[in-house]
Amino acid sequence: MQPRVDFLSLGVRSVAVSRRFYAEGLGWPIHREFPGDVVFIQVNHGLMLSLWDAGQMQAEAGVSPPGAVPCITLSQNLGSTDEVDRVMAEAAAAGAVIVAEPVTQPWGGYSGYFADPDGFRWEIAYNPTWAVDDAGKVTV
Repeated sequence: MQPRVDFLSLGVRSVAVSRRFYAEGLGWPIHREFPGDVVFIQVNHGLMLSLWDAGQMQAEAGVSPPGAVPCITLSQNLGSTDEVDRVMAEAAAAGAVIVAEPVTQPWGGYSGYFADPDGFRWEIAYNPTWAVDDAGKVTV
């Protein structure tokens, strides 16, 4: 597995409230959104911040509803479903706990989740609609 993070996903109580804070309050430009479900903001060279409905995120990542701290996942977007399977196997071999086997997701991609030794979730995904150009800009 390469040392890289492509998405930081925050499980938020209200996508609309979080959108207002980041987009209107901080002035961060929205890259793409699905109202009420998720908002994507490009925050760095090929790096996306997703503001995701916490209930949906927790269900997909296999996380119990949090107490004081919301769910967060670190994500890598790979080039194929085979790469997802390979990286998930590498993670398991390294001692990660597989919390969600890779499956085809309702959003059209393929992903699985593992937990690191502290329980932080990593999403390993193939999303055929996302790409990063040579300048580091996410293209859809």
